Amino acid sequence: MKAILICAVLAAASLTGCAGLNANVHTANPSAALQGERTYTIARMPSQDAGADHPQFETMLHDELAKNGLVDTADKPAHYLLSIAYATRPAAVGVGTKDCAPGVCERSPEAPFSLFGGRAYQHTLTLRFFERSSGREVYKVSAASSDRDADPLHAMPLLVKSALAKFPFDAPPEWRVKLRTEKTGGVPEVVSVKPLQP
Repeated sequence: MKAILICAVLAAASLTGCAGLNANVHTANPSAALQGERTYTIARMPSQDAGADHPQFETMLHDELAKNGLVDTADKPAHYLLSIAYATRPAAVGVGTKDCAPGVCERSPEAPFSLFGGRAYQHTLTLRFFERSSGREVYKVSAASSDRDADPLHAMPLLVKSALAKFPFDAPPEWRVKLRTEKTGGVPEVVSVKPLQP
């Protein structure tokens, strides 16, 4: 029982930021080099046009893409269409154990109690690049992080920095990005980018 409680406390501590900021990044088509002109136009869904937080998010994304040599052509024809998807949802916390009878130690979809007085949230961002001429997806990258803040705007700088920490990410497809912020609450800065061990 002590071991289970210690694991639960450690899991909660990592969500509160004691272990620092980090995000897991997954890529499809790793090692894909973006061929041709490095121009893009964002393909928005109607819900994103109406979303109050979307313009702020796009501004962050434009800045990071520009650092990687990509230019937003806005309404002019571009070589790539960029699809953006992001979400924030409650994260499930479970404790797995060995030597349990089937059905006795199964994970529940949500924690039965609130550790340290707050619920955990999972934030995700997915960027997909399509060739405008063919419609073919040439690169896809997703970043995910967890914290105790339900506001997606709070997680966006971390997700954008993580997803574009390497551009494009090469093989393998799974990476861990560690970041830090200044005490004044500035933009996150990438500390390390390492492949996740299988």
